[in-house]
Amino acid sequence: MEKVTKPRYAKNGDEAIFSQLRQDVSILVQQLEPKRRGSILLKAVFFPAMYLFTYTAILVAGNQPGIFYPSYFLLGVFLVMIFLNIIHDAVHNTIFPDKKLNQGYVYLFDLMGANSFVWRQRHIRFHHNYPNVNGWDTDIEQSNLARIFPTGSALPIHRFQHIYMPLLYPLYLFNWLLVRDFKDFFNKKKTIWKLVTFPRVEYVKLFAFKAFFLFYLIVLPKLVLDVTWLQVITGFVIMLLTASVFSLMVLLSPHANIGSEFPLPDESNSLPHHWMMHMLTTTNDVTNDNWFIRFFMGCFNYHVAHHLFPNVNHIYYPEVTSLLKKYAEKYNLPYRQYSLGASLSKHYQLLKTNGVTEDIFEETM
Repeated sequence: MEKVTKPRYAKNGDEAIFSQLRQDVSILVQQLEPKRRGSILLKAVFFPAMYLFTYTAILVAGNQPGIFYPSYFLLGVFLVMIFLNIIHDAVHNTIFPDKKLNQGYVYLFDLMGANSFVWRQRHIRFHHNYPNVNGWDTDIEQSNLARIFPTGSALPIHRFQHIYMPLLYPLYLFNWLLVRDFKDFFNKKKTIWKLVTFPRVEYVKLFAFKAFFLFYLIVLPKLVLDVTWLQVITGFVIMLLTASVFSLMVLLSPHANIGSEFPLPDESNSLPHHWMMHMLTTTNDVTNDNWFIRFFMGCFNYHVAHHLFPNVNHIYYPEVTSLLKKYAEKYNLPYRQYSLGASLSKHYQLLKTNGVTEDIFEETM
């Protein structure tokens, strides 16, 4: 695919508001940082340690079914928690002052099956720059299977997508880890090829890490334990099914729903909104909030703050969001928040609405 010109954001007067908000957020984070630094570092150690401890339990005591299968279930849970609390922040360089140390932590993703190079490009260069923009947001790519963009090509099968897509969602990580990464590397028609050239070493790392992922989760337990191939593959499937369902509760809620806009560039390749307004009209928060969501789920419910301030660690998002709400009220900004149930319902409505219009969802963090 030939490299193309990127869409441009409009200049419409919102720049001054965002500039002041950014200054206030910077001051707020500086005030909170001494109290929150310990929690950030705790998460960076705690969640990988729990993943390693759970995996060790499989190798040591996995001959007991009461430990074997629940441990694979917990690996799926901790995979999502590591992504939300560590990898997602590390790729934005918000865990450690040292950029190289942050990038080192991103390799945890390779160890858990996902290619960190391609995800970094997708997440930073495409999704964060152009959320909900058809042809540029790699987290929502039009496919023959699903019609997420209202302007996407419609096929007869899409009339039933609100029925079959929810049934396919539990296969989300199977697709990502075992199919999608390879498509991004080898299919030059994929969106990522608009801006990215793949270094040769990344092809080697792709196959090496995928092989290691399958080896330590399937082959090594089979060699160490008195279990059948069917049992160990069942455990692996339990892990990915758990992680898929757990993660999609988070990833489906902030962008791909009937309440969000899906802006398109005009003939001069200019988007209709200023950058801040684009983020507000394409992203929503989730009202559900408690200590579990904040500590274990990486404050996923405060997603608007993440898109406005991706270089701020998630641990500050509750206070940043409180400040954002004040600005929204003062300047009549379109800040949106729904309950988790309402947000998922709006995603279902989007599937149904776009399916009947005459004219795939993959991961939205």
